[in-house]
Amino acid sequence: MKKIRKQLPKLLPLFFVFLGAPLIHAQTADQQKIIADAENARQTLVQHDSYMQTLFENSEGYVIFPNVGKGAYVVGGASGNGAVYEGGRLIGMADLKQLDVGLQLGVQAFIQVMFFGNQAALNEFKQGEFELAANASAVALDKGAAESIQFKDGVAVVTLPKAGAMLEVSVGGQKFNFQEL
Repeated sequence: MKKIRKQLPKLLPLFFVFLGAPLIHAQTADQQKIIADAENARQTLVQHDSYMQTLFENSEGYVIFPNVGKGAYVVGGASGNGAVYEGGRLIGMADLKQLDVGLQLGVQAFIQVMFFGNQAALNEFKQGEFELAANASAVALDKGAAESIQFKDGVAVVTLPKAGAMLEVSVGGQKFNFQEL
Protein backbone atom coordinates (compact mmCIF):
# COMPACT_ATOMS: atom_id res chain seq x y z
CA MET A 1 0.00 0.00 0.00
CA LYS A 2 2.85 2.35 0.90
CA LYS A 3 4.48 1.59 -2.44
CA ILE A 4 1.30 2.54 -4.33
CA ARG A 5 1.07 5.88 -2.48
CA LYS A 6 4.62 6.69 -3.53
CA GLN A 7 3.83 5.89 -7.17
CA LEU A 8 0.51 7.75 -7.16
CA PRO A 9 1.99 11.22 -7.93
CA LYS A 10 3.73 9.73 -10.97
CA LEU A 11 0.66 7.84 -12.18
CA LEU A 12 -1.92 10.59 -11.60
CA PRO A 13 -0.99 12.70 -14.68
CA LEU A 14 -1.08 9.57 -16.83
CA PHE A 15 -4.55 8.76 -15.48
CA PHE A 16 -5.85 12.21 -16.53
CA VAL A 17 -4.34 11.86 -20.01
CA PHE A 18 -6.18 8.58 -20.58
CA LEU A 19 -9.37 9.91 -19.01
CA GLY A 20 -9.32 13.14 -21.05
CA ALA A 21 -8.17 11.76 -24.41
CA PRO A 22 -11.58 10.45 -25.51
CA LEU A 23 -13.17 13.78 -24.57
CA ILE A 24 -10.80 15.78 -26.77
CA HIS A 25 -11.94 14.04 -29.96
CA ALA A 26 -15.53 13.36 -28.94
CA GLN A 27 -18.21 14.70 -31.22
CA THR A 28 -21.91 15.06 -30.63
CA ALA A 29 -24.26 12.55 -32.23
CA ASP A 30 -25.28 15.21 -34.78
CA GLN A 31 -21.64 15.88 -35.69
CA GLN A 32 -20.94 12.16 -36.04
CA LYS A 33 -23.90 11.86 -38.46
CA ILE A 34 -22.67 14.83 -40.52
CA ILE A 35 -19.16 13.34 -40.65
CA ALA A 36 -20.50 9.95 -41.75
CA ASP A 37 -22.73 11.63 -44.36
CA ALA A 38 -19.74 13.67 -45.58
CA GLU A 39 -17.68 10.50 -46.06
CA ASN A 40 -20.55 8.91 -47.99
CA ALA A 41 -20.91 12.09 -50.08
CA ARG A 42 -17.20 12.00 -50.87
CA GLN A 43 -17.52 8.42 -52.12
CA THR A 44 -20.56 9.40 -54.21
CA LEU A 45 -18.67 12.31 -55.79
CA VAL A 46 -15.67 10.12 -56.66
CA GLN A 47 -17.95 7.43 -58.11
CA HIS A 48 -19.70 10.09 -60.17
CA ASP A 49 -16.43 11.54 -61.52
CA SER A 50 -13.13 9.79 -60.71
CA TYR A 51 -11.13 13.04 -61.11
CA MET A 52 -12.74 14.21 -57.86
CA GLN A 53 -10.30 11.91 -56.05
CA THR A 54 -7.42 14.01 -57.43
CA LEU A 55 -9.06 17.18 -56.12
CA PHE A 56 -9.55 15.65 -52.68
CA GLU A 57 -5.92 14.48 -52.57
CA ASN A 58 -4.26 17.62 -53.98
CA SER A 59 -6.14 20.48 -52.35
CA GLU A 60 -4.91 22.06 -49.10
CA GLY A 61 -8.28 21.30 -47.59
CA TYR A 62 -11.96 21.00 -48.31
CA VAL A 63 -15.35 21.15 -46.68
CA ILE A 64 -18.11 18.72 -47.62
CA PHE A 65 -21.73 19.72 -47.08
CA PRO A 66 -23.48 16.38 -47.68
CA ASN A 67 -27.07 17.60 -47.35
CA VAL A 68 -27.77 21.16 -48.44
CA GLY A 69 -31.44 22.03 -48.68
CA LYS A 70 -32.66 24.92 -50.82
CA GLY A 71 -36.11 26.36 -51.32
CA ALA A 72 -37.27 29.39 -53.27
CA TYR A 73 -40.28 31.40 -54.34
CA VAL A 74 -38.82 34.72 -55.56
CA VAL A 75 -36.72 34.88 -52.39
CA GLY A 76 -34.72 31.74 -51.76
CA GLY A 77 -32.55 30.30 -49.06
CA ALA A 78 -30.32 27.32 -48.47
CA SER A 79 -28.77 25.76 -45.42
CA GLY A 80 -26.47 22.86 -44.61
CA ASN A 81 -23.85 21.51 -42.23
CA GLY A 82 -20.52 20.00 -43.18
CA ALA A 83 -17.20 18.53 -42.17
CA VAL A 84 -13.91 20.41 -42.75
CA TYR A 85 -10.69 18.63 -43.69
CA GLU A 86 -7.10 19.85 -43.89
CA GLY A 87 -4.54 17.58 -45.51
CA GLY A 88 -7.16 14.82 -45.55
CA ARG A 89 -7.66 15.02 -41.76
CA LEU A 90 -10.93 16.12 -40.09
CA ILE A 91 -10.32 19.44 -38.30
CA GLY A 92 -13.75 20.93 -37.74
CA MET A 93 -17.37 21.49 -38.60
CA ALA A 94 -19.01 24.20 -40.69
CA ASP A 95 -22.42 25.52 -41.52
CA LEU A 96 -23.66 27.15 -44.70
CA LYS A 97 -26.36 29.79 -45.13
CA GLN A 98 -27.45 31.19 -48.48
CA LEU A 99 -29.87 33.92 -49.49
CA ASP A 100 -30.97 34.59 -53.09
CA VAL A 101 -33.31 37.11 -54.67
CA GLY A 102 -34.64 36.90 -58.23
CA LEU A 103 -36.79 34.80 -60.50
CA GLN A 104 -36.73 31.40 -58.82
CA LEU A 105 -39.07 28.63 -57.82
CA GLY A 106 -38.52 25.14 -56.43
CA VAL A 107 -37.02 22.91 -53.78
CA GLN A 108 -33.72 21.11 -54.12
CA ALA A 109 -31.26 19.01 -52.13
CA PHE A 110 -27.61 18.76 -53.14
CA ILE A 111 -24.07 17.95 -52.05
CA GLN A 112 -21.65 20.89 -52.04
CA VAL A 113 -17.87 20.73 -51.69
CA MET A 114 -15.54 23.69 -51.36
CA PHE A 115 -11.93 22.94 -52.26
CA PHE A 116 -9.17 25.21 -50.99
CA GLY A 117 -6.33 25.41 -53.49
CA ASN A 118 -3.93 27.19 -51.17
CA GLN A 119 -3.28 27.55 -47.46
CA ALA A 120 -4.28 31.24 -47.44
CA ALA A 121 -7.81 30.42 -48.65
CA LEU A 122 -8.17 27.61 -46.09
CA ASN A 123 -6.89 29.86 -43.30
CA GLU A 124 -9.38 32.55 -44.26
CA PHE A 125 -12.18 29.97 -44.04
CA LYS A 126 -10.93 28.77 -40.63
CA GLN A 127 -11.09 32.31 -39.24
CA GLY A 128 -14.77 31.68 -38.73
CA GLU A 129 -16.87 33.81 -41.05
CA PHE A 130 -16.22 33.21 -44.72
CA GLU A 131 -18.42 34.45 -47.56
CA LEU A 132 -18.74 33.54 -51.22
CA ALA A 133 -19.81 36.55 -53.24
CA ALA A 134 -22.78 36.56 -55.56
CA ASN A 135 -20.45 36.27 -58.56
CA ALA A 136 -18.78 33.07 -57.30
CA SER A 137 -19.60 30.15 -59.54
CA ALA A 138 -20.09 26.52 -58.70
CA VAL A 139 -19.52 23.62 -61.08
CA ALA A 140 -22.48 21.26 -61.24
CA LEU A 141 -20.75 17.91 -61.32
CA ASP A 142 -21.35 15.87 -64.44
CA LYS A 143 -19.22 13.04 -65.82
CA GLY A 144 -15.84 14.53 -66.73
CA ALA A 145 -16.65 18.02 -65.40
CA ALA A 146 -14.23 17.83 -62.46
CA GLU A 147 -11.18 18.19 -64.72
CA SER A 148 -12.37 21.62 -65.84
CA ILE A 149 -12.80 23.04 -62.32
CA GLN A 150 -11.18 26.45 -61.91
CA PHE A 151 -10.07 27.93 -58.58
CA LYS A 152 -11.05 31.57 -58.00
CA ASP A 153 -9.23 33.31 -55.16
CA GLY A 154 -8.02 29.87 -54.04
CA VAL A 155 -11.51 28.34 -53.82
CA ALA A 156 -13.41 25.98 -56.12
CA VAL A 157 -17.01 24.93 -55.50
CA VAL A 158 -18.61 21.73 -56.77
CA THR A 159 -22.26 20.73 -56.40
CA LEU A 160 -24.08 17.49 -57.14
CA PRO A 161 -27.90 17.55 -57.14
CA LYS A 162 -29.54 14.83 -55.06
CA ALA A 163 -33.27 15.51 -55.41
CA GLY A 164 -35.80 18.13 -56.40
CA ALA A 165 -35.79 20.80 -59.06
CA MET A 166 -35.06 24.50 -59.12
CA LEU A 167 -35.75 27.10 -61.79
CA GLU A 168 -33.80 30.22 -61.09
CA VAL A 169 -32.22 33.39 -62.35
CA SER A 170 -31.11 34.96 -59.11
CA VAL A 171 -28.39 36.81 -57.28
CA GLY A 172 -27.21 35.89 -53.82
CA GLY A 173 -24.31 34.71 -51.75
CA GLN A 174 -23.28 32.10 -49.22
CA LYS A 175 -21.96 32.62 -45.72
CA PHE A 176 -20.06 29.97 -43.75
CA ASN A 177 -19.10 29.51 -40.12
CA PHE A 178 -16.30 27.23 -38.94
CA GLN A 179 -15.95 25.44 -35.60
CA GLU A 180 -12.69 23.68 -34.81
CA LEU A 181 -12.91 20.21 -33.26
